[in-house]
Amino acid sequence: MSAVTIRKDGDVLVVSANNPPVNALGHAVRAGLEEAVKAAATDASVSAIVIRCEGRTFFAGADITEFGKPPQAPGLPDVCDLIEQSSKPVVAAIHGTALGGGLEVALGCHYRIAVPSAKLGLPEVKLGLLPGAGGTQRLPRVAGVAEALPMIVFGDPVSAKKAESIGLVDRIAGEDLVGGRRHRPRA
Repeated sequence: MSAVTIRKDGDVLVVSANNPPVNALGHAVRAGLEEAVKAAATDASVSAIVIRCEGRTFFAGADITEFGKPPQAPGLPDVCDLIEQSSKPVVAAIHGTALGGGLEVALGCHYRIAVPSAKLGLPEVKLGLLPGAGGTQRLPRVAGVAEALPMIVFGDPVSAKKAESIGLVDRIAGEDLVGGRRHRPRA
């Protein structure tokens, strides 16, 4: 089974990652995301993209099995940039946690929807690692410097409710967000 699959729901390309146990952003996932976003860009019948994850969580960060190995393209910064530069709106459907690289993927998206129980953060700073895929630049742009700085410096995750109050999450959806129903943002 592929780590990333796509399906069309009307004019929306639904990109689903499934890399148990925590949907780590390993090479296969990064390559699948890149391929899906590029495919959507060239498909005139696609008007929007939703990035979601199977299982218990949204992307929970880097794949630790790749630490110490030579990097494989595409790198996460390139994938996040590609998502951000998409001419078609990209929505992150967040459940569980969006941590580290997972939050950076969500920040690359144009719109973020989360379930009420979701947690978002950059905990890698607690290990002495800096967010490496643009999180330190995108988070202040999205949530404002005053709210982003503690998240970047201390690494404590925030709840979906807090994330919505600071503009990090655009909308809180029902807990069935990943159950297959499409949630379109209200204009």
